[in-house]
Amino acid sequence: MSSDSDSPSGPDLRLGTSISQIPDGGSLAGQVDGGAVLLARSGGEWFAIGATCSHYGAPLADGLIVGDTVRCPWHHACFSLRTGQALRPPALRDLDRWTVEERGGKVYVTGKAPAVTRRPRLGSRAPESVAIVGGGAAGDGAAETLRSEGYVGPIAIVDPDESAPYDRPNCSKDYLAGNAPEEWLPLRSPEYDRDEGITRIAGRRVAELRPKQREVVLDDGRTLRYGSLLLATGATPIRVPPDTVQKGAPVYYLRTLADSRAIIAAAVQARRAVVLGTSFIGLEVAAALRARGLEVHVVAPDARPLERVLGPQLGDLVRRTHEEHGVTFHFGQKAREIGARHVVLESGIRLQSDFVVAGIGVRPNLDLAEAAGLELERGLTVNRFLETSAPGIYAAGDIARWPDARSGERIRVEHWVVAQRQGQTAARNILGLAQPFDAVPFFWSLHYDVGITYAGHAERWDAIEVDGDIGAKECTVRYMRGGRTAAAVTINRDLENLRIEAGMEREALHPSS
Repeated sequence: MSSDSDSPSGPDLRLGTSISQIPDGGSLAGQVDGGAVLLARSGGEWFAIGATCSHYGAPLADGLIVGDTVRCPWHHACFSLRTGQALRPPALRDLDRWTVEERGGKVYVTGKAPAVTRRPRLGSRAPESVAIVGGGAAGDGAAETLRSEGYVGPIAIVDPDESAPYDRPNCSKDYLAGNAPEEWLPLRSPEYDRDEGITRIAGRRVAELRPKQREVVLDDGRTLRYGSLLLATGATPIRVPPDTVQKGAPVYYLRTLADSRAIIAAAVQARRAVVLGTSFIGLEVAAALRARGLEVHVVAPDARPLERVLGPQLGDLVRRTHEEHGVTFHFGQKAREIGARHVVLESGIRLQSDFVVAGIGVRPNLDLAEAAGLELERGLTVNRFLETSAPGIYAAGDIARWPDARSGERIRVEHWVVAQRQGQTAARNILGLAQPFDAVPFFWSLHYDVGITYAGHAERWDAIEVDGDIGAKECTVRYMRGGRTAAAVTINRDLENLRIEAGMEREALHPSS
């Protein structure tokens, strides 16, 4: 991943920039002493911070200024223009900041400013200790936020995944395709837990929750007490029916880094693969395997890919894009038999295959919550502060079903950035800060040269409105419900997607307007 000082370009901002060159709400990418710097103007004030996002190195000059913040055009990370601090995921770290002076009709960036120390924001009821079940996006976001908000009590994370936390979306995208090295994936340095005083119990599962005793029991018999608890157990891939799979048949699933490594190892000596399902994961796997030169067949019962999420127009675009890159689809089909070197479809078609990857959906991991008697409703029910029916127990990520301010309905969303942001909010509420979760759901998916950026949430819609040219891969697609935009997809319109997201946030603050 690029750093915020990689490949600086643009004018030397020490030499001064005409005030008229940057309108209010605008910005300019330049350089100072070899570092890439973003000069921004908002509300009559001037700011200068690092010019590239600390997630994937996107140019922040292509992003959106909202108040005294700037939002990344690629994956919607948000940074403070005043301090350079990373305000919300998927930003991985703070950015440097510079001092700015205005004189003689010009604005000058005069030098690097010292980092701003975060002020603790402990609420009225910080717990004596915090336990986090699940160390992925939500759990990691919660632990980091607890410390950044000034919490000094014990934090323990229990997670069966010994590699967590890492950049999970990359496991089905560039890393799987062979375009990103594994060293890009970790979200934290190896020293992070030690430096922050976080106890990570990796390779172990929680076997039982005991809400009344405020303790959890691990699968090795150990008991862990807590003051507050965050459940971030994620989801598990749905398995192929066992009577479909012959003994020894190579069937893979993709959820973890270990899963991605296993698929990569299988692909090294393979020539053909079959992907079951046209989920985002399944299609990203298909694209990654084509990038590795494998012959790929995709089998799904649907009429077109992703139609239930994106509608027919974008579904047809996704299909055409994959077919142009050599993928063969078998729609209206399921696997009847999976053998060591073949897959037989319900129609009787026999496909040669060296291995199979199943991307047929996931199920939220609710067993612990259900056994503990927590309230469930197509997920683990939480209030707007992400607290469950048991006081002191919070939930975030794939399992949480929360009241959405825009739609007035409860929703559950299986997106990585949503999990990260819920982890942040849950941590603040554990500390008594009473912050409702009102972030707009967001995700992205990459299919060769087609990047799909999705803001909002639309399980159903009344109409689909298209602006631009879907065939030319430059468009905005809005999913309308009750005369309002429930969700929107953009392709090659990153700035517009940011503006749509910002508009949805305003609606969430005033849902009846």
